[in-house]
Amino acid sequence: MTSFVVEPATQLLGGEVQVPGNKSIGHRALLFSLLSRTPVTLRGLGGGADNGRTARAIVQLGATIERDGDRLRVAGRGVGGLGAPADPIDCGNSGTTIRLLTGLLAGQGFTSTLFGDESLSKRPMRRVIDPLTAMGARIAGATRGADTVPPLTISPARTS
Repeated sequence: MTSFVVEPATQLLGGEVQVPGNKSIGHRALLFSLLSRTPVTLRGLGGGADNGRTARAIVQLGATIERDGDRLRVAGRGVGGLGAPADPIDCGNSGTTIRLLTGLLAGQGFTSTLFGDESLSKRPMRRVIDPLTAMGARIAGATRGADTVPPLTISPARTS
């Protein structure tokens, strides 16, 4: 198994990057904004329901979002600053939202629950859960056949 060591940054990253606007990149831009301690402005983020679910989720985790036309200004919490959501996070029908949040929340020191609509609640999640549990995450869900489906409860990782 290959391992990597990631050292903390010694300076803040700044600048502007133009990327093609699509739903997949939008989810990631919102999550990276949550993990930033410096406010981030996103332009041209798709207004679809899936990106909307991710935006609502990051607010539940402590970010604030201000909209100005086609710009969103996200004030994140930093990597260690996320807050436990007061309520379960509704991912709607967004498979990307639930998969990315499962990975993000697996490293947090609080318990959270992710759920979705009827369709999302039938989607298999073992392909996300298995690698995360191999790294120490604790994730429980409903059983459907040989797989695990939402709702998912992500608890603080085991410590040794």
